[in-house]
Amino acid sequence: MGTVGAQLFRRKPIVVQHKHHQGEELARNLSTFQLMMFGVGATVGTGIFFVLSESIPKAGPAVIVSFVVAAICAGLSALCYAELAAAIPVSGSTYSYTYHALGEVWAIVIAGCVLLEYGVAVSAVAVGWSGYFNELLQNTLGFRLPEALSVSFIPGSDGAATGGVINLPAVVLVGLCCLLLIRGVAESATVNAVMVLIKLGVLALFIVLGLTAFNADHFEDFFRFGAPGISAAAGTIFFSFIGLDAVATAGEEVRNPQKALPRAIIGALIIVSTVYILVAIAGLAAEPVEFFSTEAAGEAGLAKILENVTGTPIWGTILAAGAVVSIFSVTLVTLYGQTRILFSISRDGFVPRRFVRVNAKTLTPIYNTVVVSVIVAIVAGFVPSDYLWDTVSIGTLMAFIVVALAVIVLRRTKPDLERPFRVPLYPVVPILTIAACVYILSGLAAVTWVIFGAWIAIVLLYYWFYGRRHATLNDYTSDEQIAEPIRPEEEQ
Repeated sequence: MGTVGAQLFRRKPIVVQHKHHQGEELARNLSTFQLMMFGVGATVGTGIFFVLSESIPKAGPAVIVSFVVAAICAGLSALCYAELAAAIPVSGSTYSYTYHALGEVWAIVIAGCVLLEYGVAVSAVAVGWSGYFNELLQNTLGFRLPEALSVSFIPGSDGAATGGVINLPAVVLVGLCCLLLIRGVAESATVNAVMVLIKLGVLALFIVLGLTAFNADHFEDFFRFGAPGISAAAGTIFFSFIGLDAVATAGEEVRNPQKALPRAIIGALIIVSTVYILVAIAGLAAEPVEFFSTEAAGEAGLAKILENVTGTPIWGTILAAGAVVSIFSVTLVTLYGQTRILFSISRDGFVPRRFVRVNAKTLTPIYNTVVVSVIVAIVAGFVPSDYLWDTVSIGTLMAFIVVALAVIVLRRTKPDLERPFRVPLYPVVPILTIAACVYILSGLAAVTWVIFGAWIAIVLLYYWFYGRRHATLNDYTSDEQIAEPIRPEEEQ
């Protein structure tokens, strides 16, 4: 095993697998279109259906600039992801790239980042979905769930008592996604694609109706909160671009990954960025900045805007119904990404091998999926969403920084690695990616850094006492034992 120092910074060799590993491989069933819809499904919804109420109070009308900044940063990162995903198309995404490029201890840190990122993101989205679900019940059936079953008993950031016990809709949503993922990834991808098309249709409706109420006065004093407000809002918004990483987590389950992954990542980014910016403009066109600080905006903001614009609950009900259906897809894909990253971490020995076991019938990691879902459901049921947003953003940003670093390092250490897609304008794009992410990180609150630091400390302690002692690289006997299941000769 060598010295501790050598172990901390050793890199996992990039070895291509040439034989089947029974019970530890995922089925390659996804098409490029389904994968692109995974990216859109995990992204559009979180930043639009309920993060506007978190970001607009920070930046005012300049939140549009915040969306542009976040989109540019995500775009630069997408190019870096595309190169690595095409060269190393495995399920671990950022974690796997880091292990190959930077070494074991950095891979563990990034594993902590992405597990935090995905786990908290699923919980945050589920909590937000609960508000639209109650809005739909109110508009269609004339009642809503009582407060005791709609919100956590933990006070929000304002310190006010909630009157709640558990956010039951959020728990149920996570449970439904768990059952679908257990059923199979192909079925999950098909359901997700349908939900994404519904989501895009509903948001197109919102854009058209919102712009009919355009009021230029809502854009006065555009930069009222200045650069700090723009960066703070961009930090809150940025977690919603987690979908780009979610695409990369499907590297072992997509057909022809070397071509499909770059196309899906870049295609999803273009769709997502366009929708985000247009919806933000339409929302501000229809309502003043002050509206987005209200309780109504925080619970089901876009539906309320359409009700106010049209004077009838019909369009708001349609949007709430679309949100209930489409935010399901965000939860589904993000939960999927969490399980696939844990799958890769288990394969490398850092968590028990049970997390890498695949059911012979469904070809899905059932134990892995159930454990992750239970933990996420507990967080969703009992933690208010305003404690969750920025925590997801910091994990996403750290992951994006490391992906850019991995591109630079692998270009130097593995110059002969086959790269079906190469980052243009290298090394300018990776360097700009890092700079943009650092800028957004500077706008996050101090408490977010404290939470993040505490979590990483826990992860490192776990690695020191368990992970490093059980790592597969400690005692592997053949390259095949640590090989990535790419098998390019099977790709069409």
